[in-house]
Amino acid sequence: MLNISQKQELVKRLAKEFSESEISILIDYKGLDVLAMTELRAQLREAGVFIEVVKNSLLDRASEGTDAALMKDLYKGPNAIVLSKEDPVAPAKILANFAKDNEKLEIKAGAFAGKLLDVDEIKQLAKMPSKEELLGQLVRTLNAVPTSFVTVLSGVPRAFVNVLSAIKDEKEAA
Repeated sequence: MLNISQKQELVKRLAKEFSESEISILIDYKGLDVLAMTELRAQLREAGVFIEVVKNSLLDRASEGTDAALMKDLYKGPNAIVLSKEDPVAPAKILANFAKDNEKLEIKAGAFAGKLLDVDEIKQLAKMPSKEELLGQLVRTLNAVPTSFVTVLSGVPRAFVNVLSAIKDEKEAA
C-alpha cells in the first residue's frame, strides 16, 4: 500500500509521462495470468512503450490537463495505461496483435492528438505502417529521384556515342 507522499510522487511521474506521450491507450487486463502480462510488458518494453497498472483515482489525477483526460469516464475496473512517446502505431499494433491471441485483454480506448479513439480506431491505427517503415519509404522515395535523374542524364551521352559509332561503322563500310 502506498502512503500519501508515494501516491503524490506517482501522480507527478505519471502526469509527466502523459504530457510527453504521443498516444495513451487504456486497457483492461482482468483475467490475464502473470505469464501473459509479463509477455505483454516485454513486447511493449522492446518497442519503447511504457505500461503501468494504476489505481483509477490516481490515473484520474495524473491525466488532468492531458489528452488522456479524454478517457476519464472509462477509468473503471482494473486498468493499465499504455503510453508511447515516439511512435503512436507501435502500441496499437502490439496490443491489437496480443488481443487476438489473448481474448481476456480488452482495449478500452485511446487518446491521440486531442482525440478520443475507440477500439475500432485503435485497430485501424494498428494497420498503419510504423514510424520506421514510413521513414524507410521516404528514404527510398528520396533516393529514387536522383537515381532516376542520373539514369536519364546518362542516356543522352550513351545515345550520342551510339550515333557516332554508327556513323563510324558506315564510313568504314563505304
